[in-house]
Amino acid sequence: MALFTRLLVGGVAVLAVNAAHAQDWKLVKDEAGIKVYLSDVQGSEYKAYRGVTTVKADMPTLLKLQDDSVGSCAWIYECKMQKMLKHEGNKAWIYAQFNTPWPVTPRDSVMQVTTEQGADGGAKRLMQGVPDYLPEEKGFVRVSQLDGSWVFTPKAAGEVEVVYEVHTEPGGSVPSWLANKFVVDAPFNTLKSYRELAEKK
Repeated sequence: MALFTRLLVGGVAVLAVNAAHAQDWKLVKDEAGIKVYLSDVQGSEYKAYRGVTTVKADMPTLLKLQDDSVGSCAWIYECKMQKMLKHEGNKAWIYAQFNTPWPVTPRDSVMQVTTEQGADGGAKRLMQGVPDYLPEEKGFVRVSQLDGSWVFTPKAAGEVEVVYEVHTEPGGSVPSWLANKFVVDAPFNTLKSYRELAEKK
């Protein structure tokens, strides 16, 4: 159900619309230095997720990994392929495809990512789904709504706190067992792979 992501991006994540309405975050996993929280979102069957970790890397390294739209698919959970459609100023439009277990139809998503630099040297990347930006692809169900964010906050000793938050409406029919598993696995595995790669740079 890599449908939601990446929503990524990956994947796209946010303090936008629905994700902004998530409340009462509940810790559901605390492992390997990564905490995963879930929250109900009013009017949605699907929970929002939030992953939090600390990475021993500098901001240029962290942002460079995210700027590589194609390469970032390697660390985004269940990402099949991803590419940049357009880049203009501090905004980018990203298309991604995600793997799903049979018999669930694979998902794809189109999102707009807006990067904001913080006064503290950190950064925020807001993700918002724009499903109508491209015609639908044969063999995929388009993620109908995606809101999320990546928030980077510099800490002491050359570390950066990374918070990855997303809520999606995956479109079509998704079994509850898959949805419940995805919202935990997606932030945990994405942050774990992202951190490992960043700390090798």
